[in-house]
Amino acid sequence: MTRGNQREVARSKNMKKKQDGKKKKAAEDEMSVEKRKERDAEKMREKQSKSEVSNQPEELEKK
Repeated sequence: MTRGNQREVARSKNMKKKQDGKKKKAAEDEMSVEKRKERDAEKMREKQSKSEVSNQPEELEKK
């Protein structure tokens, strides 16, 4: 039973880590679903436009 204190210290340390993780996640959850969807949609539009621009020279070479 010499490790009893070590276990308790590890448990308290782990609990503190979990609480800090919940705080970070709570900050992310503040964004509403609509705002998140709009943000993601905007990223996808940018990604698609970049893809279209990069594919145009290849289409011209094929013709």
